[in-house]
Amino acid sequence: MALEKITKEDKIELVDCGDWKMVQVRTATIITEDGVELNRSFRRHTVGPADDWSSASAEVKAICDVMHTDSAKAAYAEHLAADVRSE
Repeated sequence: MALEKITKEDKIELVDCGDWKMVQVRTATIITEDGVELNRSFRRHTVGPADDWSSASAEVKAICDVMHTDSAKAAYAEHLAADVRSE
């Protein structure tokens, strides 16, 4: 009876927010016993243009490097500033 815990990013999605996109990552944690799956749970997080993605997986880094351009970062910062002004 060998238990094994596997963690993997099983879904990466782009969420269109207008002038920028959020990268949404789903991570699955899978528990198996002798190769038979016993349990699977999920955790999600998003990576926005203002976030630090340097510790992300190579795949997420590559996507963020392409999607979070300087213009996307500027549009996101403008959006955040507008939200603060409207409060």
